[in-house]
Amino acid sequence: MGRTRGIRTEITGAPLRTVRPIMLEHVYANPRRELVHMRDAGLLVQIAPGTYTAKPDGIPPGHRWRPGLEEAAMAYATAQYADRVPVLYGLGAARFHHAIPRAIGVTVIAVPEQHRAVTMTDGGRVVFTTTDVTRLAARYERTDLGGFLVTTPEQTLLDLLDRPGLGGMPQQANVAARAFAARVDLGRAQEMAAGRTRTLRHKLEKLIQETEGER
Repeated sequence: MGRTRGIRTEITGAPLRTVRPIMLEHVYANPRRELVHMRDAGLLVQIAPGTYTAKPDGIPPGHRWRPGLEEAAMAYATAQYADRVPVLYGLGAARFHHAIPRAIGVTVIAVPEQHRAVTMTDGGRVVFTTTDVTRLAARYERTDLGGFLVTTPEQTLLDLLDRPGLGGMPQQANVAARAFAARVDLGRAQEMAAGRTRTLRHKLEKLIQETEGER
C-alpha cells in the first residue's frame, strides 16, 4: 500500500479518486473515521453522504476545491456502481456538452438499477434514471478527476426530447434540445430515433423543421 501526498493509493487510484468506507475495509480498521480525519485535514472532499474524493494532484491540501456538480455526481455514481457503468444523461450530458451554458442545481445519471435521488453536500441534486446503460450511445470523456461515460450529443438530444421533465427543468431541457439541433448530425439522430416511439420521432421531425426554418 503506497501513499500519495499523505493519502493511500487505494483512494487516489480509485475511479474518479472517489471512495466509500466499505471500499476501504481491507485498509483501515475504522475507514469512516479515517476518511473524516482526512477530510478535516483538507486532503479529501466529502461530495455526498458517505462519499469522499481526493483532490487532483495539482490542488494543494489547504486550497478550497470541489468538483463541479456533473463531475461530483458521476464520482458518486461510480463509487456506487463501478467504473464505466453509470452514464451522464439528459440535463447532465447537456451541461457537459455546453448545450446549457450556465450551471444548474440538478443533474441526471442513467444507471442499471433503481436509485433514489441524492442531494450532494454542495446542495446540488442528482436524479437517477433506470435503463439498460449498455444500449445508450455514449463515449468516455476525461476530466481532472478521471474519465466517465457521457451520452453523445445525438443521444442527448433524443433523451431531452423524449423526457424533458426528467430532472424537473423542462424549459432548460427544451432550450438545450434546440441548441443541439443546431449543431449535431441530424441524420444520425434520425437513424437513432427509428427504433424509438412515434411521439419522439414526431418531436424530432418538428424540431428539425423549426431549425431549418431559422437558418
